Amino acid sequence: MDIMVIGGGGREHAIIKKLKENSNVGRIYALPGNGGIARDAECYPIKAMDFDGIVQFTETHKVDYCVVAPDDPLAGGLVDILQDKGIPCFGPVKDAAIIEGSKAFSKDLMKKYGIPTAEYEVFTDLGEAINYLDTASMPIVVKADGLALGKGVIICKDKHEAKEAVISMMQDKKFGDSGSKVVIEEFLEGPEVSVLAFTDGETVKPMVSSMDHKRAGDYDTGLNTGGMGTIAPNPFYTKKIADECMEKIFLPTIKAMKNEGRTFKGCLYFGLMITANGPKVIEYNCRFGDPETQVVLPLLESDLFEIMQAVTEGRLSDTDVKFSRGSACCVIMASKGYPEKYGKGFEITVDDESVYDNMYVAGAVKAGSKLLTNGGRVLGMTAVAPTLKSAVEEAYKLVDKVHFENEYYRHDIGRRALDCSVL
Repeated sequence: MDIMVIGGGGREHAIIKKLKENSNVGRIYALPGNGGIARDAECYPIKAMDFDGIVQFTETHKVDYCVVAPDDPLAGGLVDILQDKGIPCFGPVKDAAIIEGSKAFSKDLMKKYGIPTAEYEVFTDLGEAINYLDTASMPIVVKADGLALGKGVIICKDKHEAKEAVISMMQDKKFGDSGSKVVIEEFLEGPEVSVLAFTDGETVKPMVSSMDHKRAGDYDTGLNTGGMGTIAPNPFYTKKIADECMEKIFLPTIKAMKNEGRTFKGCLYFGLMITANGPKVIEYNCRFGDPETQVVLPLLESDLFEIMQAVTEGRLSDTDVKFSRGSACCVIMASKGYPEKYGKGFEITVDDESVYDNMYVAGAVKAGSKLLTNGGRVLGMTAVAPTLKSAVEEAYKLVDKVHFENEYYRHDIGRRALDCSVL
């Protein structure tokens, strides 16, 4: 079968590498892909939101199956369009993708169905939001309602910061129309856990847990980014907590979406916080996380394509989803200056070809035989090992074998997990 994967980042590269393990998979097309993905798939410069171009491509190339990976085309209804054309897809339809596309919707859903989350208020009027902040407890969290490339969340330590955040979103349009409506919610404390789960709308099969590192600098300093590295499994996510999440969060969410006439089929991402009062939902994503995918999928022992087909066809309950007992660590190599201003076009070199087996390319282009940087997050270097300590050590050894001008990475990925008293 010939497969089309929509997207062009490290997450898509991880998905493609895993799909290649299935002997029944023929050609893999990446739209648009990137210079690094081109080692593993046929890349075509059709953007993820070019729905007409994508449909035309599927007809020209007789695509058998499609994986829609990024949030924008999911929220925009690409799966609906392709399914109407008779192409089976992995990913939720537009009505279900709203669980990420609107934070107000997801918060209201959790409130209605008793799914544990932070207390919140939703505002469409700037003045009302400002007035609310005068009476609210600090710190507090301000979120743009819509999609904002993972950056539409600001944690504010005082009222001044909170008002600035609201003004930047609602008045200054920092995140475009995504900030026309804001969610202001209670600040929760505790370890954060990411859990991606396969679901066909009835059955939920969680993947191995992970821990993202969002801040740009070592020891969680600096600006929020799309993620500077991840480890899996997350030691704070114990068996007891996993069971509680299945009972109070995972299954209730899937049932709630079905009850609302928005049956969710695909990968549902649960951003969780383990508070003193138990696990609570920070956010939902309607797709694989990035860079969580780069540590989760390397630990998957079952066949990814078979799982995806089972999700599409509604038979996940009869399908094996098994993960290794090992650990994985991904260190993001970024361009200096990310997530603000950074240079592009620097040549990426490696000390030996074997490095490519463990490299997930997020932002790079090909220029002849050369691979050049083309983004803030450039590479994800992932190592799998029997223990977390050895996975972290091996990941940094991989980083040392890759070079480009202005490279930047955190030196403490996995530190908090290794220090965890649960270990």
